[in-house]
Amino acid sequence: MAITPTPEQVAALIGAPVAGIEALSGGASSATYAVDALRPDGTAWPLILQCAATGSVPEGGLPRRDQALLQQRMHEAGLPVAEVVRVLEPADGLGEGYVMARLPGEALAPRWLKLPEYAAARDGLTAQVGAVLAQLHAQPLALVADLKLPTGSTAEALGKMFANYRRFGVDSPVFDLAFAWLKERVADRPADTIVHGDFRSGNFLISTAGLEAVLDWELAHLGDGHEDLGWLCCNAWRFGLWDRPVGGFGQREALYAAYEAAGGGPVDRERVRLWEVWGTLKWGIACLQLGDDHVSGRLKSVERAAIGRRVSEVELDLMHIFAKGDV
Repeated sequence: MAITPTPEQVAALIGAPVAGIEALSGGASSATYAVDALRPDGTAWPLILQCAATGSVPEGGLPRRDQALLQQRMHEAGLPVAEVVRVLEPADGLGEGYVMARLPGEALAPRWLKLPEYAAARDGLTAQVGAVLAQLHAQPLALVADLKLPTGSTAEALGKMFANYRRFGVDSPVFDLAFAWLKERVADRPADTIVHGDFRSGNFLISTAGLEAVLDWELAHLGDGHEDLGWLCCNAWRFGLWDRPVGGFGQREALYAAYEAAGGGPVDRERVRLWEVWGTLKWGIACLQLGDDHVSGRLKSVERAAIGRRVSEVELDLMHIFAKGDV
């Protein structure tokens, strides 16, 4: 289990007084805390401390040190990303993690997707996220050459995903069909783009003015930029707003147009659809993983158990895509 930090520990990390720490609801793989610190001049210094929920990074995740370095480099490149203040060391006793600036905004997608005060932000969000992805995908690979970003061809990644699926000992005819569908269509393309890997509504920090930051870079890797476009359109990230396939707030063609206008290159619609199927299946396997975490006792969590029950939703989404071409 993650080690709960004390104000004294965090104060030692950042070299400044800490008035309070509050645990936040966050991703299933991270423990996140709001830190209220004070700068030397006495002004408020709002920060976020993020650690791996189990004390270490889950298999396939980017090491927290590399994640922090990647996030900082994206911040310096001008992307909307929180500045990193301190990377945790083993001697700090808190596992892998880092401290970053705490920016204003709402991170809970069901709130900013539905509350009226965010209406103007939603209207401009499709253009914003399309431009951010174009900017990310244009970053040179030399920028991350020293980081341990996972890499490999799409065919290799599909094989690894299938092996991961089989280790749970669960037989899903719909998942088997999805793997067969993908195998027929996946091209063995080289990994030539920095991919966020989890670019979705739940990882956006939104203010009434729009996008403030892109969060959670732990699944970043080298791959096909179309993956981020497809993942953003998976039904799971729409939070019930099914008729707005881009994260519950926009339309696909508007996203593609914004991406291309910002220099992201031409969008291959069939490749994006392939990645949307891939992402839907990937989320289904993640549901299996989280449910198994709880059932096995590896990490007891009501949240993980509940997410594990959503496998059937993913099967329905996949069948709808195969039957109707969309969901």
